[in-house]
Amino acid sequence: MKKILFPTDFSESATNAFVHALEFAKIVNAELILLHTFEIPVYDSQFFPENYAAIYSSIELAKFEMFKDEIPKLRTIAMERNLDDIVIKHRLMDGDLIYNLKNAVEEDKVDFVIMGTSGVTDWTKFFLGSNTNAVISEIKVPVLCIPADAKFKKIKTIGFTTRYREKDKTELRKVLNIAKKTNAKVKSLYVKTTSSDVAEETIKEWEKEFAGENVEFLVLPSDEVKETILDFILYKDIDILTTITHKRSFFESLFESSFTKKIAKEVSVPVLVMHET
Repeated sequence: MKKILFPTDFSESATNAFVHALEFAKIVNAELILLHTFEIPVYDSQFFPENYAAIYSSIELAKFEMFKDEIPKLRTIAMERNLDDIVIKHRLMDGDLIYNLKNAVEEDKVDFVIMGTSGVTDWTKFFLGSNTNAVISEIKVPVLCIPADAKFKKIKTIGFTTRYREKDKTELRKVLNIAKKTNAKVKSLYVKTTSSDVAEETIKEWEKEFAGENVEFLVLPSDEVKETILDFILYKDIDILTTITHKRSFFESLFESSFTKKIAKEVSVPVLVMHET
């Protein structure tokens, strides 16, 4: 059975992402590991010599009580969606989120990380912030990012961006395996710019190799890469966009203008970040 790590702060966006995590766990036959982390403030013990330990203990107790109160709410959500048969485990850890996230992934042999964000601003932070760079570069498992306003719906179409590199085939096969479990179609997109170096023979070779799979290969000529990808999400009814870590530059450019921020908000979909192998 696969394992999904779900970091949560029990916020509204995290609760929304929890629904996605439950449904994804059903698709890939996985158990969920809920991770809640908290950082204890640093106090100078010379000013609190007598109650130094008590301060830490009270904070830990308060976090534990909050954690204990929130878990039944999540289990109720699972029951209401008839997904209460999914195994849910818990981790309450103090310290830095990224550090604990990395440790949990390694110790529990996690296959996926699913986490919520809070709209376009946090998307920017997610893909460009130093913390997320650490997640994407150091945690070698796929990360599914759920925008706050992306309500779960049945996955019918998965978008896959590619540059037709040989190593992209491995990630495409992983996506196709997920798609098969939900009877979804995969639409692969390559934005062909005037400086593109992908030969027509390579594209035809891919089409031939994956001829027996439920995948459609789209080659769209344009020098406006980010706008083309956003249009692809909107007009091809993409339910999840899959990208590979070498395309992080796409997200860096995605938020350069208010125009693309507006489009990104309108076509807000979960993004599955895969890793090169």
